[in-house]
Amino acid sequence: MIRVRARSAAAAASITPVAAGSTLIDAEPRSPVRTADLVAGARSRRQGRRRVVIAILSALIVVVFAVSLMVGQTFYSPAEVVGVILGQDVAGATFTVGRLRLPRAVLAIVAGLSFGLAGVTFQTMLRNPLASPDIIGISAGASAAAAFAIVTLSLGGAAVSLFAIVSGLGVALIVYGLAYKGGAAGTRLILIGIGIAAMLESIINYILSGAGQWDLQEALRWLTGSLNGTTWAQVVPALVALAILGPLLLGRSRDLSALQLGDDTASALGVRVERTRFLVMVAAVGLIAFATAASGPIAFVAFLSGPIAARILGANGSPLIPSALVGALLVLVADLAGQYAFGTRFPVGVVTGVLGAPYLIFLIVRTNRAGGSL
Repeated sequence: MIRVRARSAAAAASITPVAAGSTLIDAEPRSPVRTADLVAGARSRRQGRRRVVIAILSALIVVVFAVSLMVGQTFYSPAEVVGVILGQDVAGATFTVGRLRLPRAVLAIVAGLSFGLAGVTFQTMLRNPLASPDIIGISAGASAAAAFAIVTLSLGGAAVSLFAIVSGLGVALIVYGLAYKGGAAGTRLILIGIGIAAMLESIINYILSGAGQWDLQEALRWLTGSLNGTTWAQVVPALVALAILGPLLLGRSRDLSALQLGDDTASALGVRVERTRFLVMVAAVGLIAFATAASGPIAFVAFLSGPIAARILGANGSPLIPSALVGALLVLVADLAGQYAFGTRFPVGVVTGVLGAPYLIFLIVRTNRAGGSL
């Protein structure tokens, strides 16, 4: 008994004193090294998921791209397609794949990357899922200029593209200027953009009401968003714009992430808010303008890509690259479906519009039920 009591007393003496009314959970403090390991592990898991998502999206794009080159009225084997891409002369495939299918598929990827990257840039910068070029008037500005060039001026080809590019940039500057009041607030910019888009849609309808039959068909084909009859002359300007403006936006990914926290917080973190917002907006509008000039305003790709990528990716870093890949995949799949899935051929913009319109309604209804504002 004496030994037991002595041992109990020694054990009691070894316990660290605790203030009255408090509960001792862990007398030994957690090691800072262990906390750092936990943070590093969580960061590694997030980066790993991000890499997996990007790899899967890239692989899907490659698969759909290959399928779009092989299938059609005539099926060509993978060996024949690869031969055409490598510059070999393959009977039948050289013209069909090299002159018809390959430019179309490449433009689908370039336009999808451009729309997806520019769309998520606007949504991130303005902290609003409705802030896409489809909604705030940029695409409508390019479309109105193209319709005017085709119907009123009887222009075509590169001239129509130039009108669309200049008009898209001009409308973006007008929207930004009207929304600027000590800074371009996101909600104000969106509402002004929606109003200008409605006005531009009325102008488009007025122009089309007086169009001749041939001009009307050409204008509608362009306004719908179509990859039919794509040539390398259409692909090259959009590809060059993506090669220049894409890295510029990707280089601003950290600043965009800071802008999501609010202007004051971003400024406290060292971001020059208005300068960054203006530069990013000009680069994103440039991508939209060149892609629209090449393929027409393919509806809702810029709007859908960001939310889809966010659901796949989660809170795992910048959504810019995943959103661009989602955009490319959307355009490729929609174009392939429009050609072969419905028994008759539809322009790619019709298919993406069918997908995007219900999601827009769903987003607005969900926002209203949550008591939020646009």
